[in-house]
Amino acid sequence: MPNLEHPVYPAATLLHLESLVPCRESQVSMLLSIFGERQQFSFPSIFIYGHTSSGKTYVMQTLLNTLQLPHVFVNCVEYFTSRLLLEEILSQLQNCSSETEQTSHVPCETFNDFVRLFKQAVASQELKDQTLYIVLDRAEQLREMEANILPAFLRLQELTDRNVTVVLLSEIVWELFRPNTGCFEPFTLYFPDYSIGHLQKILSQNHPPEYSADFYAAYINILLGVFYMVCRDLKELQHLAALNFSKYCEPVVRGEANERDTRKLWKNIEPHLKKAMQTVYLREVSSSQWERLQCDNGEPGQLKGLSAHTHVELPYYSKFLLIAAYLASYNPVRTDKRFFLKHHGKIRKTNFMKKHEKTSNHLLGPKPFPLDRLLAILYSIVDNRVAPTANIFSQVS
Repeated sequence: MPNLEHPVYPAATLLHLESLVPCRESQVSMLLSIFGERQQFSFPSIFIYGHTSSGKTYVMQTLLNTLQLPHVFVNCVEYFTSRLLLEEILSQLQNCSSETEQTSHVPCETFNDFVRLFKQAVASQELKDQTLYIVLDRAEQLREMEANILPAFLRLQELTDRNVTVVLLSEIVWELFRPNTGCFEPFTLYFPDYSIGHLQKILSQNHPPEYSADFYAAYINILLGVFYMVCRDLKELQHLAALNFSKYCEPVVRGEANERDTRKLWKNIEPHLKKAMQTVYLREVSSSQWERLQCDNGEPGQLKGLSAHTHVELPYYSKFLLIAAYLASYNPVRTDKRFFLKHHGKIRKTNFMKKHEKTSNHLLGPKPFPLDRLLAILYSIVDNRVAPTANIFSQVS
C-alpha cells in the first residue's frame, strides 16, 4: 500500500507517484489534500518556499504530470517582464484544451487584458470541469515587475471567477514578498532541506546497472561523509557523484579489489575527493578537464585556474565602497564634478592644473575625506540605484 492516499486517484498511480518523489511524501500528501478533487475549487493561491535543490520545482512538475492535471508552468526568470509572462501563460493555455483552436499570437499589455483573454481561453468544457493550475517558478522575480502583478495573481480566482489556482515557487520567505499595502495571503508550504539520510536514499537510486546497489550505496556514503558538511545541494552532489565514480571503481576494474574491499576503495578515492573539495560550487574546470586531471594523477595547481578563488571574496557593495574610498582619498574634491557627472561643463586647463599640484597624488599618499563624499561617489559608480540602507552603512567600517 502506498503512503499517499486519495479517494479519487487509483492506488497504482499514487504508488508510481511516490516512487518518483522520494523523501517528499509529506509535502505531496499535503498538496493532494489542498488540491482535492478535479472539479472542486482549490485554494486560490499557494506559496511554496525552500532552499535551492529542495525539490520544489521537480515535485510540482511530477505531481501535475503524473496525475494529468491541466496546468501552466512558467519560469519568471525566462519571462522577466509582465507582458512576456502574461503572454506565455495565455500561449500555454491554448495547448491545454483540445477544443481550442491554435490562434495567432495575441498581445497582452495589461492585467485587465489578461483577465479578459484568460476567460476566453478557459471557456472550453474541458477546462471548466476541473481546476487549472498556474505554476510560477522563481516567483521572487515578480517583485521586480509592476506593483499590481503579484496581488492580482494571488486573487486570480476571484478576478476571473474561474476554477484556477496559482502556485508560487520561491527560495525566499513570504515576508519578503508581502506588499506594504497588503494583499491576499496565500497558503504557505515549506520544503525543508534534505537530510543526510534523504540524500543517501536519493543518490543511491542512480546506481549504474553494471554494479550492485550495495556497492554504489557504499560509494555514496563515502561521498556524503566528505562533502555533506560543506555542500547540501542535491544537484551539486549528483554532479560530484557522477564525476568521481569512475575513480572509485578503478581497483575493481583492475582486479586489485572486490566490491566489498571498502578500505582499499577508500584509500584510492580519498586524494581525489580532497582535490574535488577545492572546486565545490566553483565550476572552475569542466567535467572533461577534471577527468583528464584524474587520469594524469596531477596536482590541482597544475591545471590553470584551479583553486583560483581560495582567497576571501568580499560582498558586492564592499567592493564598490573600497573603490569609492580610493577615488575619494587620491582625487581632489574639485575633480568630483568632472569625473562623476555627465554634464559637468567645460573646465579651463589653467585653473585645473596648478603648479603646486603637478606632484603625483600617489606619491603624497591618501587624503582624508568626509563620509558624505564617499557615499556620493559610491552612488555614482554603481550601475543600479542604491538605497542608503543599514546594509551599506554596516559595510563602511
